[in-house]
Amino acid sequence: MPLSLHVKRNNPTMIKAILFDMDGVLYDSMPSHAQAWYETMSAAGINAPAAEYYLYEGRTGRSTIEMLFNRDLGRAATEEEIKRLYTQKSKRFEALEYPESKPMPGAWEVLEKVKALGLQRIIVTGSGQKTLFDKIEQYYPGFFNRELMVTAFDVTKGKPDPEPYLMGLKKGNVRADEALVIENAPLGIESGKAAGIFTIAVNTGPLPDKLLWESGADAVYPSMLALAENIEALIRNSITFPKIRT
Repeated sequence: MPLSLHVKRNNPTMIKAILFDMDGVLYDSMPSHAQAWYETMSAAGINAPAAEYYLYEGRTGRSTIEMLFNRDLGRAATEEEIKRLYTQKSKRFEALEYPESKPMPGAWEVLEKVKALGLQRIIVTGSGQKTLFDKIEQYYPGFFNRELMVTAFDVTKGKPDPEPYLMGLKKGNVRADEALVIENAPLGIESGKAAGIFTIAVNTGPLPDKLLWESGADAVYPSMLALAENIEALIRNSITFPKIRT
């Protein structure tokens, strides 16, 4: 059965769906993504350390390349450059990550509890990495429906624009106040909040909590394991305050 949630305006609504980011939430794949981006873009003349790419998590590959070219090279990337660099980045990621795309510790436990509560599970990711999609059913069998996934192939703007999460709501046939977002990245948090959804952050990477709060997170947990311990109470209890500190 859907669960009651009291949102900030104190009107009770019913939670029907949880929208999950993928990299950094379901998979511990961001270190490989950051390294692949760093190696690929450094060779193209972009001056950005590997850790910086955590700030761009959630953007489409095209958006990341375009932004860095304009910033560091002072010009727009050509269509050929965008396609070539994203292909190179994807191949390098697969070499770093394949065949072991590690599930994020605690993600299974969160999904078990969400499924037991009868809530929809929707993936909303900026990734277009096919190796990770292929492993969803392998690592999380029975938890996700391919029709309830929003990927880089489905959107034109990507995070931090609300488009991905608005599309997730549409696919799940739920309103913003009937859903929760689980994110780990500043741009993803901004996207969820811009879509009007209560957004939970899990800090599974090297970024300080402060950046997640400043991006608009309504709650911040130090890991998916910590969220797993609190997810039922978080959904069941009245959420009436702008921030939940853990």
